[in-house]
Amino acid sequence: MNIQFKKGVLELCVLSLLTKRDFYGYELVEYISQHIDISDGTIYPLLRRFRADGYVTTYLQESQEGPPRKYYKIKEDGRQAFKELLEEWEEFTARVNEIIRGDLNE
Repeated sequence: MNIQFKKGVLELCVLSLLTKRDFYGYELVEYISQHIDISDGTIYPLLRRFRADGYVTTYLQESQEGPPRKYYKIKEDGRQAFKELLEEWEEFTARVNEIIRGDLNE
């Protein structure tokens, strides 16, 4: 799959997951990797950008398996960005599906 296309989809996926609950970085990688082929290095730059853009905030939480984990919590700006991205995605996929499944004789 085209890397630029995948990056755009990952933004939508990460924001979507964060609207449901807080995640730590590796947990996001693990979950998304079950559905989309990604590497560890694709999520962390995205999370840093989301933090710089004011979409998420972070906090540390103790872990029984090692050092404290950095959790990402979505902020209102992130929820708005997710809403806008989702609307764009739904419109885009609807139009692509019209082309793919459409009848040229219409």
